[in-house]
Amino acid sequence: MFNACEYLLDRQISRGFGAETALTGVGGSLSYAQLHDRVCRVAAGLRAAGLGPEQRVVMFMSDSPEFVIVYLAAMRIGAIPVPVSTMSRASELALLLRDSRARLLAITPEFAAVAAAAAAEAPELTGILSEPPALDPDKSVYDTTEDSPAFWLYTSGTTGTPKAAMHRHGSVRVVCETYGEQVLGIRPGDRCLSAAKAFFAYGLGNSVLFPLSAGATSILEPSPSKPDIITTRATEFGATLFFAGPTFFANMLRADLPSSSLDGVRLATSAGERLPAPLQERWTERFGIDILDGIGMTEMLHIFLSNRPDRIRPGTTGEAVPGYDLRILDSDGVSVPDGTPGTLFVRGESTATGYWSRYAVSRQVFQGEWLRTGDTYVRDSAGSYTCLGRTDDMLKASGIWVSPAEVEERLLAHSAVSAAVVVSALDGDDLEKPVAFVISAAPATEEELIAFARAGLPSFKCPRRVIFTDSFPSTATGKIRRVDLRALAAKALI
Repeated sequence: MFNACEYLLDRQISRGFGAETALTGVGGSLSYAQLHDRVCRVAAGLRAAGLGPEQRVVMFMSDSPEFVIVYLAAMRIGAIPVPVSTMSRASELALLLRDSRARLLAITPEFAAVAAAAAAEAPELTGILSEPPALDPDKSVYDTTEDSPAFWLYTSGTTGTPKAAMHRHGSVRVVCETYGEQVLGIRPGDRCLSAAKAFFAYGLGNSVLFPLSAGATSILEPSPSKPDIITTRATEFGATLFFAGPTFFANMLRADLPSSSLDGVRLATSAGERLPAPLQERWTERFGIDILDGIGMTEMLHIFLSNRPDRIRPGTTGEAVPGYDLRILDSDGVSVPDGTPGTLFVRGESTATGYWSRYAVSRQVFQGEWLRTGDTYVRDSAGSYTCLGRTDDMLKASGIWVSPAEVEERLLAHSAVSAAVVVSALDGDDLEKPVAFVISAAPATEEELIAFARAGLPSFKCPRRVIFTDSFPSTATGKIRRVDLRALAAKALI
């Protein structure tokens, strides 16, 4: 038998860490013993609410003690917690509720209105939990194994449509004992602060899995991550490990924060998108803290390719994390020699078992023991890997997948737009951002179309520039040559 809740929580009690701080932040602090008691009480409450083994509870919750409690309690009773982005609109949340066939929706109070609107469109939902239901503690644990379903994480990944990567209980131990222990080097006494939220795979590891697995402390920040807020929390709660993505590191530099803002932090990590070498070097020079750049995927749960504290090579993603194998293949599926670009594939024991109700795309991404990342990489003779961008047309903005089709659809809803194509381009910090090319049907300004997009999409999906054109470059068969548009977009963001 193996249960991820027991591994993360009960194990620390048995190690004598019960009085140590497990969670802290503006939402209050809980010791490991207090967290264990709350989890056992909420586990009983979830059972009483009708949540059974392998049934889903969607979590639309800010980073808070309540998030951690519901996540652990659901796994404890054999149910499946499904954290989802709190940036979702009601229509997007309703889609996830229907897709997951969720029985319950757990929220934190600030999302009550969005949750109510979404629930009206999810007929299989039986209830909304605005606060974790707590009864007399039930310390029993459902008979799960390492291969039992533990939790789902939604990703747009390589196809642009939301799909749930299904993770096993055993995957939690794998990422904690590979990247967490052997690369990050997390230890008791560390205090972890993540700009990436816990509904992301990256943030879930940073704020829940790694600190609890090591008997360390998680600093939880419920509000949207902003440089001034995060650095204030780092000082207030004594952060020693800091987790963010390249866009956030760039925003910290733009905020002109004092160089002492992260005093006490011994190491930072980056993931979610490629970390440009100049940005890494400027950030480290200003704050005096090394950044470990790495790559992970929702489908792999966390980072599987990373630099090391004693082997940081800016501009590269480092080498395989212990326990993972990598290979680079050409378009025919043949391994390429060092120095030749190709698509990166990875295998390891934290791989998701597949996508929920997505047979075709599961076959495309999960190829036997190997997982196709969709990223183009090249390996040098020293064994370091460098990212060259996406193999397909998907792009990442602020470390989050963005489907060009979704942005194009929003722009096409404007009466002045007859055609739209969205591509990625690198901004002044060498970070990937969306740029739209538009053929007009009526007069409109760039500012007007960006504002229209922002009214219907999360801000990170909105185009940074709108470029008007009379036509799109195309191939002989009529397909749009996005590569040509990317070249034009790159000039527009300089």
